[in-house]
Amino acid sequence: MGSGIHAFSLRVKMLFRKRRMDREMAEELEFHQAMIREKLMREGAALNQAEASARKQFGNPARWHERLRELWQIQPLENLLRDVSFSFRRLRKSPGFTSVALLTLLLGVGANTAIFSLINGLLLRPLPVPQADRLVVLHIDDGDPEPTYNFSAPIFRGLEPNHQVFSDVFAYFSAPLQVHGRTGNEEIQGVMVSGQYFRAFQTPPLLGRYLTPQDDQRGGNPAGLAVVISENFWQSWFNRDSNVIGRKLVIANTPFTVVGVMPKRFFGADPTQRPSFFVPLSMEPTLDAPYDMTDSGVHSNWLMVMARLKPGVTLQQANAALLAMSMPIVREQVSDADWITNAEQTHLHFAAEPGSKGFTYMRRSFGKPLVAMFVMCGGILLLACLNLASLLMARGAARERELATRLSLGASRRRLVQQLLVESLLIAVGGTAAALALSPLVAQSLAAMVLRGSSAGYLDTSIDIRVFLFAAAAAIIATLLIGLVPALQATGGTLNQHIKNGGHSQNFHARHRIVPRFLMATEVAVALVLLVGAGLLATSLVRLYRTGLGFQSKGLVNISFNMDKQPLEGAALIQLYQALGDGLRRLPGVRSVSWENVPPLTGMTINASYQTPLSHGDHLLYENAVAPGYFQTMRIPMFAGRDFRWNDTTRSGKKVILNRAAAKLLFPGQNPIGHQVMRGKGAYQVVAVVGNVHYASIQKSAPAAAYSPVTQDEFKKPSYTAVVRIDGPAAPLAAAARALATRLAPSIPAPVMTTMDSVINDSISSERMMALLSVFFAACALLITAIGLYGTLAYATARRTSEIGIRMALGAQRAQVAALVLRENAWIAAGGLSAGLLAAFLASRTLAGFLYDTSARNPEVMLASGLLLAIVATAASLIPAIRAARIEPITAIRHE
Repeated sequence: MGSGIHAFSLRVKMLFRKRRMDREMAEELEFHQAMIREKLMREGAALNQAEASARKQFGNPARWHERLRELWQIQPLENLLRDVSFSFRRLRKSPGFTSVALLTLLLGVGANTAIFSLINGLLLRPLPVPQADRLVVLHIDDGDPEPTYNFSAPIFRGLEPNHQVFSDVFAYFSAPLQVHGRTGNEEIQGVMVSGQYFRAFQTPPLLGRYLTPQDDQRGGNPAGLAVVISENFWQSWFNRDSNVIGRKLVIANTPFTVVGVMPKRFFGADPTQRPSFFVPLSMEPTLDAPYDMTDSGVHSNWLMVMARLKPGVTLQQANAALLAMSMPIVREQVSDADWITNAEQTHLHFAAEPGSKGFTYMRRSFGKPLVAMFVMCGGILLLACLNLASLLMARGAARERELATRLSLGASRRRLVQQLLVESLLIAVGGTAAALALSPLVAQSLAAMVLRGSSAGYLDTSIDIRVFLFAAAAAIIATLLIGLVPALQATGGTLNQHIKNGGHSQNFHARHRIVPRFLMATEVAVALVLLVGAGLLATSLVRLYRTGLGFQSKGLVNISFNMDKQPLEGAALIQLYQALGDGLRRLPGVRSVSWENVPPLTGMTINASYQTPLSHGDHLLYENAVAPGYFQTMRIPMFAGRDFRWNDTTRSGKKVILNRAAAKLLFPGQNPIGHQVMRGKGAYQVVAVVGNVHYASIQKSAPAAAYSPVTQDEFKKPSYTAVVRIDGPAAPLAAAARALATRLAPSIPAPVMTTMDSVINDSISSERMMALLSVFFAACALLITAIGLYGTLAYATARRTSEIGIRMALGAQRAQVAALVLRENAWIAAGGLSAGLLAAFLASRTLAGFLYDTSARNPEVMLASGLLLAIVATAASLIPAIRAARIEPITAIRHE
């Protein structure tokens, strides 16, 4: 065995010392010849006779050289290297074909790799912490189809000390918090974390220490309020000062002491967030003031809860323990008897699921759409492979004489198939390498589309081992798909068939034309399926945009003001809003200004129960507080009554405006103006009826809504959003609004401006992403199909040059020749279109859940897609047909 290993190691060394070994073998062979020559001369032979006899006895030196090489070489590897060199030379001599092949694979593999990078970052990549597979996400099952992932503070505090199956139980809440900087308050993304948070992640700090249970006490650690910052925040705010530990950071007007710096790789439990700092969860009432979700008890669900399993404990054991402890924790932590009764009736219990990848709600929004896009990307890769297989098959047909010669000289079919596969491998590796180089840019663009509207959002789409393995698998699959069938096709048949006319016997050639036609028809069918999918998603998106929102979005801008930490409240704060509105109204291009509590389509909702003597019980209505002029600014029609006024204070009586849906619920068949509605123990007078507005979602019908005046808001420090209707560009308004806020309210953060059109785009981001990507994929499919059909048909037509020349010599007209080529190609396209329509009809049902007001089997979309692809196929066939019609008979007959 030792000698075998030694021989193998020598052969491996030979790969890197070829020239030296060749030189040494040549010297050794020359030495043996010289020894024979000297022996003959000692025996009395003349010099010329000795040299001739030595050459005769020794034989051909080149043959000896080759035999010695075979002893030292790893023959399969040597053959592979020769094939690579030969294939590289052939591809270099065909730059047009090589460029088309690489571009086609770049589109196919690149799109797949980019989408997979996005899926990897959102769905597959584990958290960069030790033993991430031991982390679990906790949720609440209460009989609803979907579990609840938000916990209230009392429920979490009941779970926190239960370490029967968990070593650590922790909660967190991400939110932008006001940090006092050099230019005033700034809103910066932070995370409130419980005491066991950092211990569960087992990631040591870069400097100092992390937060502990002692920091997470009501009122803070007696030694002082502690904050842990990220490495990026340390760089941007403290310039990587090594003495940062002990420095003060003012958050929500409260000084905190920096006790640690976490490394850049650590970002916590949410892979889509990169928080700047971490503060104790117990400080929420101070940090979130004037709100207080902690003291709201079980009526405020806001915490995400995770845990780390104890060593040896399985997920099944953890779930069994959680089921047993659920109701005891509820009864211990909850004082509301009705809440407990409801929990018992719904069989409320806690459960755990794998948490190695952390938790983000974006997975629920974009998980299924991304998987659907990945399937469509698979169609692009299949299309690219079919395209290249057709091109290589046509190219292989042009090499029949060469392959016949090589077979007749003794080459085996296996060696020829290997050589042809190596050529496919070089194309696949080149296309995959280019795709890997470009996919990060594409993936980042896709991530920006997914995260649009999230200022603190982040998605890691960098290349890791999973992306490399995926790209390698794509290259292997592409090699087999684009190379195996053409290689078998080109080397099929007997040696006699290949030798006859270079492989051009009629039966042999006719049989070899079936597979290319089948591949082209399949290519057309796959392209049509992608086109239909893109058409359905694009039609759905157009109908979403055309949905009547109930207001006019064009020229509408939202400017949000955060008043939480400034000193004014109540009537004084309302006067500040009036002053800000007057200042905005005087800016150039501003037509009207008003205020609202919750802008439409932002995902925020506030609901309350209303009733009247005619309503037959309570009805849950959407609520919004608005200022005078709101309906005029939004262009919401007012059907009856009057708008709110600034003097509609609580003293003048509580007022409410209903939309049509709410008026129909509360006052069926009657005019509600002047009547009263009950909200809790308060009575509100209806002063107007306005049009319905899509507030929560475009896809859902407009909800029943009730509007109250901002002058009667019971909350002391409300943060309202200015609704501004403008003429012209919105960009100059942002700087003017910041300057106005700095002058009138210097203690608040800079206001944030968004256009209503961007809010609408963000509200349908998953649908928009799917539609845009599917249209892009459809365009790629059309391009690849056109290239494939044209290239394959051009090769096939060129192979028939002699036949066409004979036809024309016997009297065929040029139009007849062109029609002949077009007719044959039309049958291929027609077969592909028929199969594609059937496949699209069957596969379109998978898109039904992503469509809005659009049938998954929309006949207009299917017919339009088929017509578009037929036009592309006709255009791709027309150029080879025209070229065939221009062939001169005498030139064509001499072609071979």
